[in-house]
Amino acid sequence: MLRKHPELDVTIEQTLQLLLDDPFHPLLETHKLKGKLTGSWACRAGYDFRIVFDFCSGDRPGEKDILLINIGAHDEVY
Repeated sequence: MLRKHPELDVTIEQTLQLLLDDPFHPLLETHKLKGKLTGSWACRAGYDFRIVFDFCSGDRPGEKDILLINIGAHDEVY
């Protein structure tokens, strides 16, 4: 995906950092998914790009990790 859109490299990096800092930041528009991706989440990474991910238990009690599932154009990841 980044080979086709190298201009998104910085945008995706910034989005991933924001996702780590605050997965529910309003700019991300984080939302639960339905259908075949029920149980997963998605957020925006620019106009038409999405990051699909899951929350996982971390190493320490109460800690949540993020497992990236897919990054790409809206129609590619859903």
